[in-house]
Amino acid sequence: MAERPNILFFFADDQRFDTIRALGNEEVITPNLDKLVERGIAYTNASIMGGTSGAICMPSRAMLMTGRTLFHLDREGQDVPADHTMMGEALQAAGYKTFGTGKWHNGRSAFGRSFSHGDRIFFGGMSDHYKVPLNPFDPEQTYPEDRIYHEEKRHSSDLFSGAACEFLNGYDSDDPFFLYLSFTAPHDPRDTHPKYHAMYDAASVSVPDNFMPEHPFDQGDYEVRDEKLAPWPRTPEVIQEHIAAYYAMITHLDAQVGQVLDALEATGKADNTIVLFAGDNGLAVGQHGLLGKQNMYDHSIRVPLILSGPGIPDGRQHEAFIYLIDIYPTLFELAGLDIPSSVEGTSLVPTFSDPALPVREMTIHAYKDFQRAARDREWKLVEYRVEGKQTTQLFNTASDPLETDNRADDPTCAEVVDRLRKELDRWHHELGDPTEPWWN
Repeated sequence: MAERPNILFFFADDQRFDTIRALGNEEVITPNLDKLVERGIAYTNASIMGGTSGAICMPSRAMLMTGRTLFHLDREGQDVPADHTMMGEALQAAGYKTFGTGKWHNGRSAFGRSFSHGDRIFFGGMSDHYKVPLNPFDPEQTYPEDRIYHEEKRHSSDLFSGAACEFLNGYDSDDPFFLYLSFTAPHDPRDTHPKYHAMYDAASVSVPDNFMPEHPFDQGDYEVRDEKLAPWPRTPEVIQEHIAAYYAMITHLDAQVGQVLDALEATGKADNTIVLFAGDNGLAVGQHGLLGKQNMYDHSIRVPLILSGPGIPDGRQHEAFIYLIDIYPTLFELAGLDIPSSVEGTSLVPTFSDPALPVREMTIHAYKDFQRAARDREWKLVEYRVEGKQTTQLFNTASDPLETDNRADDPTCAEVVDRLRKELDRWHHELGDPTEPWWN
């Protein structure tokens, strides 16, 4: 058979879907991600299924690495059971050298199963970007805490990209590799090098058109850490400062992506390497009066997803409804590997030859036990139950993409509400949602 492709996977932390210049945001500076968009296929309706924890990234990353749906994980994704075959685990079995660096939020044993090599590994959800608790690779897969060290005065994005470059520069095997570089940026604290902050004047950054001083009702998680990063009521000036710092971190991350791509090019292996960039969840940063990602709005559930490399069309944007769980089977089909039976995602390879293939007609989303959403090509229904009170939102996302006009009480939309509630019922059963279906 043909030589198996290498895989280089960049994974961002809290990077929203609309934070890449080539995909329409003219305020953010992302030259290297722009090149990836030009060289590959960008999925503009990629999303996460949600989360069962305030740390959305934990279940999101468990879904990514197992290809399993939200309610088929073990708890919130703190660890991964042996019968859930992980991406890196299956790639090793197929002869890949697997290297992991950066954030890992799904347990030390799961990391050990996934990677044959690694360096500068951070176990956890977030840290000071200039004082990351790092672990060297442990062949024994135990990662004792007494081996944790710090490389102070080096930013997390530099640390992790540096580890990836070192791996590539020293790679001399004929075996294919899987390099997983998991940034902790642009997750707060929103701190990066002064030169990147200097690229953005907060006073010139646009205030989102769906900015609100406060969310219009209790969405169930005002006390989560993310929402305490700025006082209520939010002001446009404070939100501009947050967005400017958020963009600065993304531009720094973009620069490090460029360094790793240069290192890949220097190996002579770039032509046979699949390059993938994605994010674990989005972030509100002032939209709808929120700062975090613990909600069902598009700014928090939609993520960037770009694929480039051998067999992948270039310069294309695709509007298919997809989840992060689809990455696993896509990579395996591209590599000519059998997809493990525990994987529930759908390969995206058929979208390469069919620009109109929908993949799904709708997506379903959940947050903890008090938010549920169903989204089709025109409408999104969001149901809340907070302290016994039910609230319903209905947005025509085709005409109201910023989700500002709630049509739930519009009599002309009653059929839409009923239809999407029935879809929530169907998916509640099929996905094994343990929460009582309060929306009916």
